[in-house]
Amino acid sequence: MTTGTRIVVATVALAVSTVGVLVARQAAPAKPAAKAAAAPAQAPLPPLNTAGYALARPLAVTRAAYEFAARHPEVSRFVPCYCGCEADGHRNNEMCFVGRRDAAGNVTEWDTHGFGCATCVDVARESMQLYNSGADPASIRAAIERKWTPQFRTKTPTPPVPAKKH
Repeated sequence: MTTGTRIVVATVALAVSTVGVLVARQAAPAKPAAKAAAAPAQAPLPPLNTAGYALARPLAVTRAAYEFAARHPEVSRFVPCYCGCEADGHRNNEMCFVGRRDAAGNVTEWDTHGFGCATCVDVARESMQLYNSGADPASIRAAIERKWTPQFRTKTPTPPVPAKKH
């Protein structure tokens, strides 16, 4: 093997390794330190049974979207979805993933719509990335609307983010 070939092989190996790390971080993102420290203990989520469903995105990405919608209703309830699911009664991106919550707000049932919908998962994933970068719900919604609204004719009738209390 020539020196030039070894350099190319090493460069490709480094690129593949870097992509693997980035995919792993995106699939299971850590919360920002300030938000993680303030977060209360969270109830366990029900099992996410994807058996028999054709997933629109890889399982790790789909699972991360479901968990984000479940753990962060303060974001997902105020982010619209663009896939046409308002025809099914959905009012926001949270409803693409969470079927039911108990009185304490814990997820008791999943909505299976998000399994097969790339749009729902992508909107949730972008919301999660923005949240993990430190954006607040109003900024997240604004960024999602700027990107997604021009591309689609329809979106859920999502209520605005409530004004911050002073």
